[in-house]
Amino acid sequence: MGFSLKEFWTKKTLVGLVLGQFLSLLITSTGFSSSELAKKGIDAPTSQSFLNYVLLAIVYGSMMLYRRQTLKAKWYYYVILAVVDVEANFLVVKAYQYTSITSVMLLDCWSIPSVMLLTWLFLSTKYRFKKIAGVFVCVAGLVMVVFSDVHAGDRTAGSNPRKGDALVLAGATLYAVSNVSEEYLVKNADRVELMSMLGLFGAIISAIQISILERNELKSIHWSAGAAVPFVGFSLAMFLFYSFVPILLKISGSTMLNLSLLTSDMWAVFIRIFAYHEKVDWMYFVAFAAVAVGLVIYSGGDKEDDQKRADVADENVERSKRFDEEACSISQERNSGTKAEFIRKNEITSGSNSAGKNQCSTETAL
Repeated sequence: MGFSLKEFWTKKTLVGLVLGQFLSLLITSTGFSSSELAKKGIDAPTSQSFLNYVLLAIVYGSMMLYRRQTLKAKWYYYVILAVVDVEANFLVVKAYQYTSITSVMLLDCWSIPSVMLLTWLFLSTKYRFKKIAGVFVCVAGLVMVVFSDVHAGDRTAGSNPRKGDALVLAGATLYAVSNVSEEYLVKNADRVELMSMLGLFGAIISAIQISILERNELKSIHWSAGAAVPFVGFSLAMFLFYSFVPILLKISGSTMLNLSLLTSDMWAVFIRIFAYHEKVDWMYFVAFAAVAVGLVIYSGGDKEDDQKRADVADENVERSKRFDEEACSISQERNSGTKAEFIRKNEITSGSNSAGKNQCSTETAL
């Protein structure tokens, strides 16, 4: 099987790669917004996500009302998805209080094999060797980032590493469930419906959780421009992220989404270099290149897959056309037979009527 560069650089591949990196940059911006809030002593992860869910409900809910269309999926599916999504965000952010950032980065990769397993089991997604190789290269690149942090001495044990690691694994698993569920819904229901329902139920669940866990934290916040700007910036970035995620899921699937988000840590490094003029270890650049190559390998070959799907579609169309032609010919034969039978009946009836008239004429003459 030969290598062809045209096989990789399809329009679908390029759109998937560019959109994936745009989403990765949005995640990077949310990370910096969260870090700015943490520096100011604000620790309210659910409250930050709450405004995002409200925006989703208002914007996409308005579109739903304008369309006046009924739900294509059961409403309780969206309730379950909202619970999973809200808690996934909460668990991963909470883990930073107990374990190191390098542990969170490494263990968060658990979402990738989880997504692949779930899509294989529930969406019947088939992964060829090329796809698996791309995943391996991407994860290897992220492992380089972890070793780079260790090499640079940028590693702290955390107050309770085991608890933190458990929170990350649980959050990564929930992220996988959320992404695969969104992929299924966006392909079988509707993107606007998905966003509006996720926003509505996500806002309700977040409000309940805030009233229980973060009520005192919100009361203690001294609101100022320095606190409000990163808070609102986080929500806007998350709103854009949630809005474009379904598009990438429909184009390339949830595995491609999770692989693309691996580069968010690398983008953070570039921001540290150019915005904060910090020095980073050289292994970061090798890791970034490895993840980029892995993404290209994974997303490559879509042209071949699309051609197979097109061939199958053509076969189905041809089969349907033959079936229609056969049905039409059978219908015509039946119509012809019915028409001939009708003519014969008319002839018999006409003959009977003529014989009756002749008989009446004879009797009259006599």
